[in-house]
Amino acid sequence: MYKKVLILLFFIPFQLLFAQTSMLKDFPEGSTPEEIGKRLAYRFLTEKHALHVGKWIGYPETFYWNGALRYAYLAKDKELLNRLQDKFEPLFTEEKALQPIMNHVDVNMFGSLPLELYLVTKDKKYWYLGLPYADSQWKVPAKGYSWQTRLWIDDMYMITIVQTRAYKVTKDKKYIDRAAKEMVMYLDELQRPNGLFYHAPDVPYYWGRGNGWMAAGMTELLQCLPKNHKDRPRILQGYRTMMESLKKYQNPEGLWNQLIDQSDCWTETSGSAMFTFAFIKGVKNGWLNAEEYAPAARKAWIALVSYLNDKNQVREICVGTNKKNSKQYYYDRPRRTGDYHGQGPYLWCAAALMEK
Repeated sequence: MYKKVLILLFFIPFQLLFAQTSMLKDFPEGSTPEEIGKRLAYRFLTEKHALHVGKWIGYPETFYWNGALRYAYLAKDKELLNRLQDKFEPLFTEEKALQPIMNHVDVNMFGSLPLELYLVTKDKKYWYLGLPYADSQWKVPAKGYSWQTRLWIDDMYMITIVQTRAYKVTKDKKYIDRAAKEMVMYLDELQRPNGLFYHAPDVPYYWGRGNGWMAAGMTELLQCLPKNHKDRPRILQGYRTMMESLKKYQNPEGLWNQLIDQSDCWTETSGSAMFTFAFIKGVKNGWLNAEEYAPAARKAWIALVSYLNDKNQVREICVGTNKKNSKQYYYDRPRRTGDYHGQGPYLWCAAALMEK
């Protein structure tokens, strides 16, 4: 009898865990990550370049491309992967001038794209193109931090994504150490007691996509950080504190507002997709309690799907946004349909849901 009770006590929590994690596997027809990912990734093949200051491949396009590559790999869609490579090839030849220079956090992140291509294809030409973007971020380090540090929360995706990809490609610990040290500094300087982040120290507003960059950056970093890394506990603490706050501010339809803590502000999809990505990865990796966060992640994903139109474009995406110490400024930002700021994070979510 005693043994039966012990078995039952073990089996019930396991059943509950399985039930919660399965919430991120079984979706109604039309909202599966495979379907949504395919729609968004194939649309990318027909899209034009979105240039940064009219000169170089910009970060929204880079991250849209990264998401499409990740989806193609997980879906084992060789046709899509080949076409994504074909789309990149002109950047070695007639479009070479569109390769970004290496002088700013918003352009150095481009290195994550060829490094992602290397991870998928193992073609060394992508390694050689991508790695200098990671190295040049620390060309003139200031007290061990990147010279591109500016203490805008956006940075913690822009820096983290290229450094983590360099680490995955080379296995050189210096890349992950750099990213972790930078993240700890940003957490110490910018995270508020409620777990969220001002856009910048002098802009006391919880802007959705800005916080999304931070959430996604911590997620990418935790995915790569060794379990025994000295900075992992601090970053995991910052991540969990943020996730707890985001769960509190999830709006009734399952998404988040342009200003996260303002209930009368409009639903914004790019930041919402980034938060959903962080929830999904947290549940799947065991960083978050599945019983609490799997239902929230599922609700968010299904709500996100409802903002995808029949042209495979995401609606209600805030345009590129500089910092400004004005609450009304964030309320009044234009909203676009199909903007790459939102298309990419939707693909991150689809890929995260598809991962084993």
